[in-house]
Amino acid sequence: MGIYTYHLTTKGLDNMTLLKLIGLCLLGILALVILLLLIAVIHTLLIPSKKSTYVANEPEEVSLPLAKKLSRMIQYETVSHDHVDEAEKFRGFHKVLEELFPLVFSHLEKTEIDGNLLFHWKGKSDKKPILLMSHQDVVVAEGEWLHEPFSGDIADGKVWGRGASDTKCSVMGFFQAVEELLQEGYEPQNDVYLASSCTEEWAGDGAPKIVAELKRRGVELFLVCDEGGGIITDPIGGIPGNFAMVGVFEKGKADVKFTAKSTGGHASAPSVGTPIARLSDFVQEMEHHSPFRKKIMPEVAAMFKTLAPYGSFGLKLVFSNLWLFGPLLKVLLPKISAQAGAMLKTTIAFTMQSGSDAYNVIPQEATLGANLRFIPHQGEKESLAILEQVAKRHGLEMEVLHTNDFTEPVDIHGEGFQYVEATIAKTFPGLVTSPYVMTGATDAQFYQPICKNCVRFAPVIYGPEQMKGMHGLNENIQYNCLPGAVRFYKNLITG
Repeated sequence: MGIYTYHLTTKGLDNMTLLKLIGLCLLGILALVILLLLIAVIHTLLIPSKKSTYVANEPEEVSLPLAKKLSRMIQYETVSHDHVDEAEKFRGFHKVLEELFPLVFSHLEKTEIDGNLLFHWKGKSDKKPILLMSHQDVVVAEGEWLHEPFSGDIADGKVWGRGASDTKCSVMGFFQAVEELLQEGYEPQNDVYLASSCTEEWAGDGAPKIVAELKRRGVELFLVCDEGGGIITDPIGGIPGNFAMVGVFEKGKADVKFTAKSTGGHASAPSVGTPIARLSDFVQEMEHHSPFRKKIMPEVAAMFKTLAPYGSFGLKLVFSNLWLFGPLLKVLLPKISAQAGAMLKTTIAFTMQSGSDAYNVIPQEATLGANLRFIPHQGEKESLAILEQVAKRHGLEMEVLHTNDFTEPVDIHGEGFQYVEATIAKTFPGLVTSPYVMTGATDAQFYQPICKNCVRFAPVIYGPEQMKGMHGLNENIQYNCLPGAVRFYKNLITG
């Protein structure tokens, strides 16, 4: 053995033998790849292809009265502004709600806290209380609209105006659901709460005030159903049709300010590494060499598995065989869809910048603002620490202006999620439910301390036009989906 080893290390293998060994290794690798691909293809062929069949097909005589109620709600302008006390404005909106839903206001216990609403409908038991919620406030409406933003026009099968889809439609839906159940003389098996803040659009203190009141009463909720997800049309390119995308957690978020300093000077003789140049180098690195780790979380994997049968063979092959194609998907997904890519990692978006007040003056100080969204596998603490290290390499100071971590995911195999899934199946025949990662933020985050099942799902259809209109121009909702929303909330209450 010793002689043979000496021979190898001193003489080496002859070239022909070495080439043969390399060839055998390559053939082995190729054979393994072919085998793995064959296994994936066979597995994919065994998965039946499916089509999403759900469409809203409601009669006009049922849809139009609901559209008119939503129209009235839109006509009352409820734009909220950061840290501005506008309680009186929202109390005026409450009067509109009382006109539209008189039984809710006369039969349920109402609590109003600085314009934020909480209703309690006492049930036969308080063991598994549920809370239905969505916000009253809307964002500003700028630009030129096809229909005036607070007209509430009903045209072309849609209700138009700010708040139509975000989210007075769902506020109308659960108020109408309770109104109808009260008309029918229904008594809930468990306590039901209705909640609606007036500060959601700027992550204000409305929802926290409602939660504080519930804590004071000792309420532990079984289920919270807020906005966030919805019945999304074509949720991923190549997956056609309507799907119930139920948000099961929210990414955390932070607003961060970066500052680069120098002695300034005249622009005619610039030194190397001026403040704006250092900020630019920092942005370049973050944009093209992101330090944040990509990972396909269990909830995202479940989404791909659910949607796989509804795609082309290629998508089905990739989505249903993450054990093989996961690394490839992590590379390709952000290039295909920014929304889908944001489900894989912490993200950073640069949003604000300032420098010198004159073109010929090098600034003594330049600043850059950014918004981060934290993913659970690399949360608030780790992501900010990584970011600070990169900033220091570029000579930048970093200041965290606001931060909160991600919310704990709802157990997609647990009783709460399965109850919502069953209610969707009961309400919308042919509609498939999939878990979904919220890359934005909702009021549901504040309810996490008193509820383990905070789902984000507005039971209305959001097609490309509706998605584009949220916080944009020409916001609207197809009103033939409103009866389904009302039925969903009724079914959620009655079981």
